[in-house]
Amino acid sequence: MSSSSEPVELYGPEYKRNPYPLYAELRERGPVHRVRFPSGVYAWLITGYEAAHRALTDPRLGKHHSRGNAAWRARASIMPEPQHSQLQVHLLHQDPPRHTALRRLITDAFAPQRVEALRPRFQEMADALLDGLPDSGGTDLVERFAARFPFQVLAEVIGLPPEFADRFDRDWGKVVQPVGPEDPGRPAYEARLRGLQQYIADLVRHKRAEGGEDLLSRLVAAHGADQIGKEELDSMVFQLLVAGQEPVTNQITTALVTLLRHPAHLAELAARPELLPRAVDELLRHDSAFELTTWRFFAEDTELYGTRIPAGDSVIVSLSAANRDARQFPDADALHFDRTPNPHLAFGHGIHFCPGATLARIELQVALGTLLRRLPELRFAVPEDELEWTPAVLARGVVRLPVTYGGCPYAGSGANGPDAAC
Repeated sequence: MSSSSEPVELYGPEYKRNPYPLYAELRERGPVHRVRFPSGVYAWLITGYEAAHRALTDPRLGKHHSRGNAAWRARASIMPEPQHSQLQVHLLHQDPPRHTALRRLITDAFAPQRVEALRPRFQEMADALLDGLPDSGGTDLVERFAARFPFQVLAEVIGLPPEFADRFDRDWGKVVQPVGPEDPGRPAYEARLRGLQQYIADLVRHKRAEGGEDLLSRLVAAHGADQIGKEELDSMVFQLLVAGQEPVTNQITTALVTLLRHPAHLAELAARPELLPRAVDELLRHDSAFELTTWRFFAEDTELYGTRIPAGDSVIVSLSAANRDARQFPDADALHFDRTPNPHLAFGHGIHFCPGATLARIELQVALGTLLRRLPELRFAVPEDELEWTPAVLARGVVRLPVTYGGCPYAGSGANGPDAAC
């Protein structure tokens, strides 16, 4: 494909509802495509498993925003100053050797043995949330569970004090959604940024005074020992608070939507909880909450699969397109709980592989296992085409997930809607 080709638009309700037909078309056309995002940002999208796998380990592709060119900076919808300099120097936007040093500070907190030992505590949290639901009827599983459970888990793992957990506003998570400089929502976006930045400042001050052995305290101590700068500290706390919970919330919803679309698979998983580990990985592959990666940049004009990529243009990998590539995954659009091996890219690959992958898998196993055990006869409470998908460019998930359960399934899309007794 040439750089003069008409860009593919990666936005709109139909795209967000189901991007997979477009991804299939793009894979057939080739591995590299010029695309445009809602903010007007142009990028190069990599599709296909092999191409994605290579790009995620290509040392020529750097992630630091300083590598972006003027055209990218003009419409990238990244944070305004001063927040960009103060909150955007976390792991996702660093290259070695700095990335290596920063990542080393957090890996112990997410070590598989440590988070596995916390599984019983996570189970208590999940059960407590569902204890607040009636035995039958309906609810919004985002509001009552999916938005709460990952945050409670995160607070436990990183050492977020209860008073700060209570103060956290989930609306702050929207700062990762694109809001261009001319967007009418820009003032609200900037207000969220300021609120979150003040929260982080208060949290750091509290941890500095209290001390401790938890992850947040260790990061504050690393700043005190001049191992990391103030902006790096604030950025890493920002990344933990936002990237540490919202993707899991979204992944719970995409997994549930998939299961509700496949009632036979839902029933099988409810009856055989021993399938959960493999089922979770297949659900991650089938519809990943991390749909696209964040920006990458070549330092000089580079030929990639026959396409010339200008220096500083943004390159993005479609993880979801890679995970549905039939050349890697036979019958890729279907759901197979016994798929093995299953080398999906839902958590990325290479040096930026998600450090919280083990924790996320455990959260999903606990969340789905508990929901299927505690909420029998789980069904959509609204027609599926009424589900609202999050507008976040890089992520997939639903804003709300109305369901019924306990013998009160959705009655259809007629005038009466769900059974009035529900």
